[in-house]
Amino acid sequence: MANSILRRPDVEALTGLSRSTIYKWMAEGNFPKPSKLGPRAVGWPETQIRAWIADRTGEVMSDA
Repeated sequence: MANSILRRPDVEALTGLSRSTIYKWMAEGNFPKPSKLGPRAVGWPETQIRAWIADRTGEVMSDA
């Protein structure tokens, strides 16, 4: 699987979480922090988000 970078709307769609929950959990240390892509852009490595989901659900995520 290629390690693509997900922007926030993609992370919201993949996790089912709202923007406010993502940022709240990041502040609490319960969600991966994004990488800075530019002056006003951030993104999350897809593998990091899928691993976070797998840890939460106890499942192995496929390349689907």
